[in-house]
Amino acid sequence: MRFRILMLLLSAGLLFAVPGAAYTQDLPPANSDPIQQLRLTPEQRQRIRIIFAENKDDRQTTNRRVREANIALEQSLDAESPDENLIDQRINELAAAQAAQTRMRIRMELKIRRELRPEQLAMWRQFRLQLKDFAGPQRTDQPAAGQNLRPNANTLRPRRNIPRP
Repeated sequence: MRFRILMLLLSAGLLFAVPGAAYTQDLPPANSDPIQQLRLTPEQRQRIRIIFAENKDDRQTTNRRVREANIALEQSLDAESPDENLIDQRINELAAAQAAQTRMRIRMELKIRRELRPEQLAMWRQFRLQLKDFAGPQRTDQPAAGQNLRPNANTLRPRRNIPRP
């Protein structure tokens, strides 16, 4: 999940890159902003902005669908007497919503990649690898082998997204 967020932030950063950073043949400094290192032309920036604008409503709808499916699943799990059939249905709804979200993210990334020159694509791949390295060790939400998937009810923090009586 964090990887997806980082990728979306990186993609969104393409939109807001400094307009004065037009493409030159100079190598970028090692410590500069990754988006500036891509050295997008003004035309590339404009086309990427259009890609984001065209998909804005669908992205919002898909993200809302994932959030709502997640909430519904959590509510089913937290019911007084959980119904396994309902939980299975909620799992399927969440999986379908997440699949739609992933499809949308990948399609957008493909459109953006088509706007990049080969040297920019090489840098993009480098950034992705760095993000994987960065996000990989920080993932602590995965249980260890043999560990219970749901923590003890006494250790749960109140959820913000579930209405309270």
